[in-house]
Amino acid sequence: MADLLRSWAQSLALVGAMWGCALPAQAVIVLDDRQQKVQIAQAPQRIVSLLPSLTETVCALQQCHKLVGLDRYSNWPESVKAIPRVGGGLDPNIESIVALKPDLVLAAGSTRGADRLQALGLNVLRLEPRNHADALRVWRTVAQALNVPAADSDKVWQDIQQGVQAAVASLSPAARQQRVYFEVSPAPYGASESSFMGETLKRMGVGNILPASMGPFPQVNPEWVVQARPDVIMAGDSSRASMAQRPGWSRLRAMQGQRLCVFTPEESDMLVRAGPRMAEGASLMAGCLNRAAAQADALVSPNSGVLR
Repeated sequence: MADLLRSWAQSLALVGAMWGCALPAQAVIVLDDRQQKVQIAQAPQRIVSLLPSLTETVCALQQCHKLVGLDRYSNWPESVKAIPRVGGGLDPNIESIVALKPDLVLAAGSTRGADRLQALGLNVLRLEPRNHADALRVWRTVAQALNVPAADSDKVWQDIQQGVQAAVASLSPAARQQRVYFEVSPAPYGASESSFMGETLKRMGVGNILPASMGPFPQVNPEWVVQARPDVIMAGDSSRASMAQRPGWSRLRAMQGQRLCVFTPEESDMLVRAGPRMAEGASLMAGCLNRAAAQADALVSPNSGVLR
């Protein structure tokens, strides 16, 4: 009888263990950008991302394999290019998203159709990083939502910050004395001190001709830039052609001294996205600033015969 009871108890323990393994993980509750609670019952296995910086965050957290649908602009890392596209933040394809049966949709706060997706029963987490503080907050929120251990996500974030600090430390003393105009589109719109790129420049101790009071990405009068006389100009490739045609720009020291850094579309994506590639973006900026400072030194060299 004792043996029978012992065998029965062992069987119950085995069944209990099996049921324990089958039970879903404890639900996670996170706050989105609207300060609304989003409950995630278990670690998501099918994720749709509608913002490039969120896509990059998922992949940097080693969860790229769970992405089943993306916005049309997500293009890093290379592996995501094969994932189905479901429109963009302004025009998401609701039917396509629903058909993918995601257990989590990551979207910007401004994404159209997010309310509709929620009404259809999908779990939507709205996050939109715009600055360095946002990038950290979103990083931690996504890690929590994806059930990535805090120790693991914190380690990756520390590596990112060490990369940013290495870029800052690489600046020469002369590079730190320069004032920058960063153009984000040929309209032209610039990146002020309060933008993500502006915050990176500030962390480097470099001046920005566009103050924070103008807003993150103000439209700029080209003549105002001439009056501000930046030492260095950073811009995307789409601005290159129009710059030479703007009145007075040929007289700018940055233009005359070839202290102009033109970034490829891929580099521009890296620079403007408030996400896990901020260290690479900071390195691009630091390289530009160091080259510009070296170019300025060459222009005043006794052997050059050229005065700044």
